[in-house]
Amino acid sequence: MEKFKTARESRLSITELMLPSHSNFGGKIHGGHILSLMDQIAFACASKHSQKYCVTASVNRVDFRSPVEVGELLTLKASINYTGRSSMVVGVRVESQNVTSGKKRHCNSSYFTMVAKDDDGKSVEVPGLLIQDEQGVRRFARSKFRKEAAFLRDTKFDENNFKVADYLESLFDDNIKIELK
Repeated sequence: MEKFKTARESRLSITELMLPSHSNFGGKIHGGHILSLMDQIAFACASKHSQKYCVTASVNRVDFRSPVEVGELLTLKASINYTGRSSMVVGVRVESQNVTSGKKRHCNSSYFTMVAKDDDGKSVEVPGLLIQDEQGVRRFARSKFRKEAAFLRDTKFDENNFKVADYLESLFDDNIKIELK
């Protein structure tokens, strides 16, 4: 296994025609279908980088920016943005294209944390990321700080550390009724 790989070596792109069977009751492409495609390309990208079977550990925030219509082409692009010891952050960008007008729209982007596994299901080391441009440094740093912020958020609100009194006053203007016993 190589010690370091570039993001370019595992970068992937897929395009799929959106069919009526992919639509929800509102006639737009179901978000769950798009998420499934995103997870598939994240798996493929991480597996290509690590040369191992990979599992999804987490998905960082998915905002659906614009609806996808039946009959449009959906293109997903995936790239390794960050590598840890056994984990990788895969950036996934989704674009739709109207086949008759050619107009493209950015539908959403998300970050999938994938973990490489061996045949026994144990986490294994992955090649590091060889970064050769400023965009790569930006993506790596963004993923690193996102990971650190998630850890701080999780520990701050852990039930063993959480103190209700610290937050009550900040909740009074929200759509909430608190009746503690």
